[in-house]
Formats: sequence, C-alpha cells, structure tokens
Amino acid sequence: MNALIGGLLAVLTAAVAVAEWGGGYVFWWTADALVLPLLALLAIGATRSGKLFLVVGGCLSRAAFGLRADGLSLLDHALQSAAFIAAFFTALATLRNVSASSASIAHAGRFLAQQPPGRRYLALTLGGQLFGLLLNYGALVLLGGLAEANARTEPDAEIRRHRIRRMLLAIQRGFVATLPWSPIAFAMAISTSVIPGADWADAALPCLVSGLIVAGVGWAMDSIFKPKLSRPAPTRRPPEGSWRLIWPLIFLLFVLTVGVISFQMIGDVRTVAAVMVVVPLLSLAWLIAQKPDPGTDEASLATRLIARVQNYLTLDLPGYRSELLLLMMAGFIGSLGGKLLLPVMATSGVDLSVAPAWLLLLGLVWVIPLTGQIGMNPILSVSLIGPLLPAAADMGVAPADIILAITAGWALSGASSPYTATTLLIGSMGGVSAEHVGRTWNGAYTLSCGVALSGWVLVNVAT
Repeated sequence: MNALIGGLLAVLTAAVAVAEWGGGYVFWWTADALVLPLLALLAIGATRSGKLFLVVGGCLSRAAFGLRADGLSLLDHALQSAAFIAAFFTALATLRNVSASSASIAHAGRFLAQQPPGRRYLALTLGGQLFGLLLNYGALVLLGGLAEANARTEPDAEIRRHRIRRMLLAIQRGFVATLPWSPIAFAMAISTSVIPGADWADAALPCLVSGLIVAGVGWAMDSIFKPKLSRPAPTRRPPEGSWRLIWPLIFLLFVLTVGVISFQMIGDVRTVAAVMVVVPLLSLAWLIAQKPDPGTDEASLATRLIARVQNYLTLDLPGYRSELLLLMMAGFIGSLGGKLLLPVMATSGVDLSVAPAWLLLLGLVWVIPLTGQIGMNPILSVSLIGPLLPAAADMGVAPADIILAITAGWALSGASSPYTATTLLIGSMGGVSAEHVGRTWNGAYTLSCGVALSGWVLVNVAT
C-alpha cells in the first residue's frame, strides 16, 4: 500500500506541475482523478481529525450537488485545491529527504545549538529561518532535537529548564518568521492561490518586513524578559566549529532563490509552479553531490539514486499520510465551503465590499489565529475566507496587500494555535502541552506581534 501511495503522489505531482506550466486542462483532470483514490488510501488508519475532515468534505460535496446547478464545477475546483496541496507537499519533501543524509546540515545545526547565552537566541532564530526554508517542519525536529540534547547536558535543573524553553522558542519563532515571505511556505503558496492576481514576487518585500517584525519582536522579548537565576551561571565551553558551517545553507538558499526567479521568468509561470520544478531538481543535484556513507558498499551513482527514490516513495512520503490527509482535506473543505457560502452571504445581505479596506485587512490578521484556537488549520481558514473577500480592485488595494495581511495572520497562528505542527512539535520536545506553548509561552509574544503586524499592514496600505 505504501508503494501505491508513493506512486500516486509521484504521478499526481507530475500532472499538477505540467498543468501549472501550461500543459492543458487534461493534466488537471488527471490530477483530479487521482485525488479520490489517494484519499481513500490515506483514510485507512486515519486519526479522528482525519476522519472528521473526510466526513465534512463528504457532506459539503453532497450539498454542492444538491443545492447548486454548478456543483460539478465547484467539486472540480475543490479537487484541484487538494491536488495542488498534495503536489506542493511532495515536491517540498524531497529537500527534507535529501537533508537527512547531509553531514553539513547536522554540523551546522549542532554549532547553532552550542552558542553561548549572549547570542544563542539570535543564532537559533537565524537557524530556524535557514533550516525552515530548506526543511520546512523538519527544521523544528532537527534543530529542536539538537537544542534539547545540548540543554539536557546542563546539570543545574534551573538553568536547564530556562535553556530548553528559550532555545525551543527561538527555533519556533525563527521558523514562524519565514511563513510570511518564503516562496516555498504553504502560507504563501495557498494565499497566492486563493487571491486572484497575487504572486510572490509582488508581495515579497512587504512580507519580508513582516518576517523581520516576527523575528525582532521575539528577540526583543527574550532580551527584556530574560529569566533571573538564583545563582551565577557557570562558565561555558565555546561551541565546536565556526560560522563557516552555515555557508552551505546560505549557498543552497541562494541557488534556490535564483532558480525560482529564473524559472519563473523563463516560463512566465506562477512562483509556486517554478518552486515545484526547482525544488526537486535542487534536491537531485544535492543528492548527487553527497558522498556515500563510510563503510557502505561502493555502488554506482545510478544505483544509489534509484535506491533513494524508492526509499522516498515507499517509506518517506507514506510516513506523512496523516499530515497529507489533513492538508488535502483542509484545502478541499475550504475551497468548496467558501464557494457554497458566497450565495448564502449574498441572500443574507452581508456585503464585505462596503467595509473599509483597512478593516478587512486587519480582520485577516486576527481572524486566522483566532480560528486556529478552535482547531481550524490555516489552510482551511484561508481557503474558506479567500473566496469570500471582495476583489482587490473593489477594495482599492493591490493583491499584494491582501497577501501581506493573510500571511501575517498565518504566522500568528503558527506561533499560537495548539493545533499546528509547530506548537505540537515544540511542546513534545519541551515536555509541555501544545496549549501551554501556544497560550503561555507564546501568548504575550503573539499579542505583541499581532499589534506590530497590524500597524505594518495599515502603514503599507496607506502608502
């Protein structure tokens, strides 16, 4: 079954990539046709949340056919959303797979985790961003595991407790700071998909400022509210290695950025379409450049590549079956639910186009983290809310202004929602619940970031 899941994902990803590059609607039909059997396989042994999402998706599908004459068209659009999410996830996961066998990644992560207290937060925030851009949520597992292991060597229980919390929060907040602007983050990919006329290139600079705000507020709060120890801290050993260890990461990010921009210009396609091609190609080049582990049998390059591809399709990808099911169904439910709500809002007299643009944008900043508190994935929230918004031109703003507000809210949800992967992972490594991470560790931080990001959204739309 795992091999079948991996095979379906590979074919679906290829179909979506070709469709995004102008291959014709037949490739979208192919991708749509693969979504249902893929969901059926992913549903085997699904969690309670996964089963709930499937039930909700089924009810919405029935409502679409029963209430709307264009129900088939709405269902097709929802299937496209699910297919795109699965393909984007599959493409990005190739980098995570290749990084697992990279010695340079492990060395860089260990060096950052060993930094002294005076610069540890900034180092891990930087690391959270660099690793997050390449490894997505795998960055939290890698850096968090290294930071936790480093902190556990501290014999003083008081220092150990503070260190674990501060190191894990630095990593999480660094990762969350990439969500507003990274071209390979789901925040940007989904937002630009639901807002007509939006693209990463137009929103990159203002969204980068959002990322700096998220990272800067975290550093400021860590510095201002630094815990006071009951006794002086002992002298620390200097970290092993130097800052040159992170240069491979910077080089990879440079190649990724240049590749995405170049492919986008050459193919005249959306940024996400370029990402879906560049990331697997970069992963393949990185894999070819890696040397075999010492002590392993010398095998030809072709043999090693085939083995890694088989491992990726039959073991690695199926290992994300729960995440894939939730992500795909979140996109499906949000897309279909938003379309079904449009006529309901019209008949009820609700007209968002009469609201001031600044009010709608501020609402986006706050409604996404608020819905995250009741279990709504940001993908679900944005896919549901996006179709309900007036066109950017009707609001008197640019599509990039809407993207700025959405991705700001997505970052806040990533820091505060007890149902996101970031808080779940950080909580498990810190020995506390996800609710404790989101509402206690990050409560004041989220509110502070929310105020700062709201101000930035207002300044941006006014200029």
